[in-house]
Amino acid sequence: MQTLAAARRAAVRPPARAHLRRAEGRRGQRQQGRPPPAVTAEKADAVRTAYLDGQSIAALAREHGVSRGAIRTAVADLMPEHTTGPEDVPAPELPVLLDMPGKVADFLREADLPDDQRSALAGGVTVRRGQGYTLRVNAAPSIHRELLARSQPLDGAQAVPAQRKARREYENRVNALIAVGERS
Repeated sequence: MQTLAAARRAAVRPPARAHLRRAEGRRGQRQQGRPPPAVTAEKADAVRTAYLDGQSIAALAREHGVSRGAIRTAVADLMPEHTTGPEDVPAPELPVLLDMPGKVADFLREADLPDDQRSALAGGVTVRRGQGYTLRVNAAPSIHRELLARSQPLDGAQAVPAQRKARREYENRVNALIAVGERS
C-alpha cells in the first residue's frame, strides 16, 4: 500500500511543480497595485491649459482618448464648485433640520421673537409623538442657537419638569450640531 501511494505522489509532484514555476514566471508580467492614471503628468498640463482656455470636458476626453471622469479628475481643482471666493467673506450657513420638542415650540411661539426666528418656527412641520408633538424646524445653526438662548427661562425653577426636560433635549440636539460643525 505504501509503495502504491508513494508512486502516485511521485507521479503528481513534477506536473504540479511545473505548474507552480509557470505561475511564478507570469506573476512578474502582471501589474499589481493601483493602475496608472489615465491622464499622465505630461498630458495633465495640456489638459488643464485647454480647460482654462474654455474647451469642454467631453472634447478634451475625445482628444486625449480617455474618459470624461479622467479629465474631471485632472482638472478637479479648476472646476467652479472648487474655486474659492474672497477669503474675508464667511461661507454661508446651510440650514439643518432639527426636531424641537413641542413644549419648547409652544413657549417660543408665545415669546417676542425677531422675524427670522418667527419665520423658522412658522415653517416648521408638526410631527405627532404619542400625546405630544415635535416641531421639525429647518433653519441655519445660528437660528437654532438663538432659539435655544430664548428658551432659557424653561430651565428655571418656575418651569414644569417636562418643560425643563424638553429644553434639555433641544439643547443636546443643538450642541450636537455645533460639535459636528466644529469638527469639519
